[in-house]
Amino acid sequence: MTSTATALTIVPSYLEGAWWTPDSAPENAPIARDANTGEALAAVSAEGADLAAVVRYGREAGQRNLADSTFHQRALKLKELAQFLNGRREELYRISAQTGATKIDNLVDIDGGIGVLFTFGSKGRRELPNSNVVIDGPLEVLSRDGSFVGEHLYTRIPGVAVQINAFNFPVWGMLEKFAPAFLAGVPSIVKPATPTGYLTEAMVRLMLESGILPEGAIQLISGSARDLLDHLDYRDLVAFTGSASTAKVLKGHPNVVFGGVRFTSETDSLNAAILGPDAGPGTPEFDAFVRSVATEITVKAGQKCTSIRRTIVPEVLKADVVAALSARLAEKVVLGDPRAEGVTMGALASLDQLADVRAAVQAMLDAGGELVYGTLDSPQVTRRDGSIGLVESGAFMSPVLLSWDDPDTREIHELEAFGPVTSVIGYRSIDEAIRLAALGAGSLVASVCSNDPLIVQQLVAGIAAHHGRVLVLNREDARSSTGHGSPVPHLVHGGPGRAGGGEELGGIRSVHHHMQRTAIQGSPNMLTAVTGVWHPGADRNFDAVHPFRKSLAELRIGDAFGSGLREVTLQDVTDFANSTGDTFYAHTDAEAAAANPFFPGIVAHGYLLLSWAAGLFVEPAPGPVLANYGLANLRFITPLAAGDSFRVTLTAKQITPREDQDYGEVCWDAILHNQNDEIVATYDVLTLVAKTQDGVDASQSALLTQ
Repeated sequence: MTSTATALTIVPSYLEGAWWTPDSAPENAPIARDANTGEALAAVSAEGADLAAVVRYGREAGQRNLADSTFHQRALKLKELAQFLNGRREELYRISAQTGATKIDNLVDIDGGIGVLFTFGSKGRRELPNSNVVIDGPLEVLSRDGSFVGEHLYTRIPGVAVQINAFNFPVWGMLEKFAPAFLAGVPSIVKPATPTGYLTEAMVRLMLESGILPEGAIQLISGSARDLLDHLDYRDLVAFTGSASTAKVLKGHPNVVFGGVRFTSETDSLNAAILGPDAGPGTPEFDAFVRSVATEITVKAGQKCTSIRRTIVPEVLKADVVAALSARLAEKVVLGDPRAEGVTMGALASLDQLADVRAAVQAMLDAGGELVYGTLDSPQVTRRDGSIGLVESGAFMSPVLLSWDDPDTREIHELEAFGPVTSVIGYRSIDEAIRLAALGAGSLVASVCSNDPLIVQQLVAGIAAHHGRVLVLNREDARSSTGHGSPVPHLVHGGPGRAGGGEELGGIRSVHHHMQRTAIQGSPNMLTAVTGVWHPGADRNFDAVHPFRKSLAELRIGDAFGSGLREVTLQDVTDFANSTGDTFYAHTDAEAAAANPFFPGIVAHGYLLLSWAAGLFVEPAPGPVLANYGLANLRFITPLAAGDSFRVTLTAKQITPREDQDYGEVCWDAILHNQNDEIVATYDVLTLVAKTQDGVDASQSALLTQ
C-alpha cells in the first residue's frame, strides 16, 4: 500500500490515432489496485494531454473516416469486431479478476458488452437503410397539387460522443455507448473510471488490434479529463454514467447550459422489487423473487446501477422473505478472490468503495435499520491460494440484509449503499406498495413478482412512470427472463428523476439519439434526391426494359412499369369467393352489399385485386428478381365493383444492397387505379434482386442456403 505513482507504469491513453502516456505521473496521481489483494497495478494519469486536439481530431478524422461507410457497412464491422473479441475473452477475464469480478460477473460485463456489438450489428442491417439518412415518419403533403411536401429525417451529429463511464462495468459500460454511436457514424471519446479503467484500456487495445475500426472512431482518455467539456459545443454529445452529484456538476457546465452540448446521464438508482400478495412461500413466484433479489445483490458484489436496493414485500410475508433470502445467501455465496476455485462473489472495486458502502450501511443502521444478515466487519474470505482468512488490503464485504419497521424511513429511499446490500420493507396494500416504490424518486428498473394479472396490472400502471423499465416475473418467464438487473440492447436503459432522466440502448432508438432530426421541405423530386427513396409525385422512368429485368447495378430509383386495364367480372368475384371460402356478403349478396354504406354493391375481394395486380406487373421469365418476400403498408381505398377495371403502376422506391450477399432488397411502390383514375389500393412490394446479371445463379444459391 506504500507504492507511489511515480514508481509505477501509467495506464496508457489512445489519443489522435496513437497510444500516449505522460512522461511521468504526478506524485499524487490515483493508483489502480487489485481489488482482492490491494496490490498496486498502475498509476492513472492523463496529465498534459491536449484535450482540445483530441476533440478536434474526433470531429475531423473520426467524422471523415466514418462518413466513408453506410449504416450496413458499420453494422458489419460491429459484427466482425464482436467475433474478434469473442476469441480474446480469456485475456480480458484474467485482467477482470483484478477488479474483483467472478466468472459470472465477466459474463455480465465482458460477454454482455460483446453481445451488445452483436445485437447492433444485426439490428443495424435489419432496421436501417444501407445509407446515412433515416426517414422518420410518413410524408406530409403541404400543397394541393402535391408539388410541395415535407418529412422528417435523421442525419448524424457532426461532432463527437464523449462517453464518461462508471467503475462497475468497465467493458459493458463502454461498449453499450460505443456501439450505437459507431453505428450512427459518430466518433467516440471514452473516459473510464479510475479504479477499473485498466480493463477498459485492455479492451480498447484489442479493438484497435483487430484493425476493423476506421481511424478516429474511438479515443481513450485514461485519467482526469477535467477540462474536456470546455472544448465541446452544440455539435457534440456527452453520455455520463456515475453519481448524481457528479452529473449535477457536469450538467451545470456553461457549454451544456448555454452552448447546446447534448447531455444524458444515468445515475444513482434505488431500484425496487415488489412481491405480490399472492406470491407466498411455496409458490413459484416466491422462489423466483428470492433468487432474483439474492442474485442482484451479489453479482458484481452488488455494484450495479440496477441492483435491488429496496425489497418491498407484503408485511405478513416479511419474515418469510428475510429467512429465505438469508438461507439462499448462506448457501450460494462463497466470498473471496475470483481466481480461487469455487468463489461466487468477489471484492468491491476498491478500498474507497468499501469504505463508502460501510458508511452508508452504518447511516442506515443509525436511522433504524436492523441488520438481519451479514456483517460490517472484515469477513473471512477464500484467498487466491485457496486458504481462508482475513485480507485486510482486499475490498471484501459480506452481503447485508437490512429490515425496517417503518417503511417510510427517509434513508431507505434516499441513501444508496452501492454494494451487496438491500433493505426489506413491508406494505399492507397495493396502493402502499406503489407509493413506497415511487419514493425512490425515479429509478432505472423495478421488478413485479406475481401471477395475478389484476395485481400486476395495478402495480405496473402505478409504478411505470417512475421507472425506465419494469420486469414482470412469474412462473411463466422465471427461467427465460434475462433478470431484473440485466439491461438488454433491444430495450431502453435509463430512468426518470434520480436515475438521471436519460435513455441508452433501446435498439435503433439509441442510434437516433446520436443523430439530428430535421424537417425537410421541398418538391417530391428534391426529397427523393436527399433521401434516396422515391416519393409520390417524383419523376418516374418508363423505359422499354421491364424493371424486373434489371439487376441492382442497372436499376435506378424511379424506374417504373405501368400496366393496361383489366376488367373484373361478377363471375370472377364469385369464383374467387367459392375457391377461397371468403364468402363475405359484400362479395356474394348484392342486396346486403348495397345496404353497406361503404360498397356500391358486390365488390371484388381486395386479395383478388392484389393477385391479379401481380399478374399485371410480374415479368415471368427467370432474371434478377429472385423472390417476393412480402407486402407492406397495404391500404384498400376505393372499392372495385363487378364490371369495373383497374391498372397497376409499379415504381422502384428504395434499393438496399446487402453488403455480404450477391443480392439486395428492392421496395416497389405499387398503386392500383380504376378506370376513372381513382386510387383503389396502395402498398409496397418487397423483393430480393441480384446485384448483377452475372450474379443471378450465385444469388439463387445463397438464398437456398439461408
